[in-house]
Amino acid sequence: MALSGPQKTVMQTVSVVFLMGGLAWASVPFYDWFCRVTGFGGVPGVSGVASSEILDETIKVRFDGSLNSGMAWEFKPVVREMEVRIGETGLAFFEAYNPTDKPIAGQASYNVTPYQAGQFFEKIECFCFTEQILAPGERVDMPVSFYVDPEIVTDREGKYIHTITLSYTFYEIDLPEGYAALETDQTPNLN
Repeated sequence: MALSGPQKTVMQTVSVVFLMGGLAWASVPFYDWFCRVTGFGGVPGVSGVASSEILDETIKVRFDGSLNSGMAWEFKPVVREMEVRIGETGLAFFEAYNPTDKPIAGQASYNVTPYQAGQFFEKIECFCFTEQILAPGERVDMPVSFYVDPEIVTDREGKYIHTITLSYTFYEIDLPEGYAALETDQTPNLN
């Protein structure tokens, strides 16, 4: 059964709408995967092991910490910058403090600038890989271990990068069920 005139146009229009909707739905996870693989947009890589090559050349790494609006924590880097040899594993700490009287869960988003450095900045371990929960009044030092890939010195754009800034922004997330139950148990009984 062949479609004619208006029926064919309607079917083509509906097909285009479904195709565009499918592409829009798939674009977010695809873009996230693309950024993580390529370092595009300042997204650092993740490595399970340290670099096997350490150069004599150094690079300056700066650290920045901020909070999403409404996040009640205090959050800052312990040291604002350090100089590391390219390929050497660096270790930095960020301090978080919950000044409230209730537990708060947070998750950190991150990036590096300049964006071209994302493909060379490798995190080995990081507090940002998991959610963080701070009890009332709790203060913690959260570590991040990283290295700058030695390939940065031979890359067309990378060889001109002498300073990399690693930035984190903490935002509040829902407490896991066990913590949420503890929070409601601490509410005073008014009966």
